[in-house]
Amino acid sequence: MPRISADTLAEHRANRLRDLLAAGRDIVAAEGADALTLASLARRVGLSRPSLYEYFRSREELVAAIVSDELPGWARKLDEAVRSVDGVPAKVEAYLRTELEIVADGSHGAVVALSAHALPEAARTRIRAEHEKLLAPLVDVLAEAGVPAPALRAVLIHGAVEAAARTLRPGAADHNESVVAALVAQVLHGLRP
Repeated sequence: MPRISADTLAEHRANRLRDLLAAGRDIVAAEGADALTLASLARRVGLSRPSLYEYFRSREELVAAIVSDELPGWARKLDEAVRSVDGVPAKVEAYLRTELEIVADGSHGAVVALSAHALPEAARTRIRAEHEKLLAPLVDVLAEAGVPAPALRAVLIHGAVEAAARTLRPGAADHNESVVAALVAQVLHGLRP
């Protein structure tokens, strides 16, 4: 019988699941989404495949679990960023900076790559619901400011964040800050100088 590495079996399983999800994200970040299989995960964590099946019955379940696990933390980060400042412009800027940090983070790319794979409809529905929570703080700020169609505008702004993230350069702090400043100016002021 395997050793329990926590005070209770439930804690042990929760810790193991957290480790499995982290190892899965590591595989995707290092080797790409196609490298993530139950066999590669089992090898990475030193667990037998039958033991791994206690957590995930298929690769699709594993992918859905990784994606679903990441999104609530991002939503909390975005909500906290918006709540940490006062005034609509400051709230929008805090949201943009935080979302850009998330998008530029390697784990975001892994989640996006994984989300592109075929997943059962139930998993897709759960992921869509979690993704909508990412935009909720921005939608609330835009609604507070009286911006028409705040949900649509939030989706469009999210697209601008993704475009801005593609222009970031690792280690180029001055360049990256100019990208953030341009993004904030574009969202808050459009094309006005």
